[in-house]
Amino acid sequence: MIRSSLAIAATAIALAATPAAAGERIGDAALGALAGAVVLGPVGAVAGGVVGYVKGPNIAHGMGLKGHHAHRPPSKVARQ
Repeated sequence: MIRSSLAIAATAIALAATPAAAGERIGDAALGALAGAVVLGPVGAVAGGVVGYVKGPNIAHGMGLKGHHAHRPPSKVARQ
């Protein structure tokens, strides 16, 4: 039981490091599935994977972890 939990955790960490290369949604789905599996078992893994895939980018953006930051162009000062 402990070995399988460690294997799942190691897989999740490995997948968490690759979302930029493989697409953010795949990493979000993997993390959601892991969280769901911990809480509710196999049914939670499926539900967590779906929620992670669909809403993961929005959740991460809302927490300020991912997404584009608004950059304002420098204001032009009139010289006289």
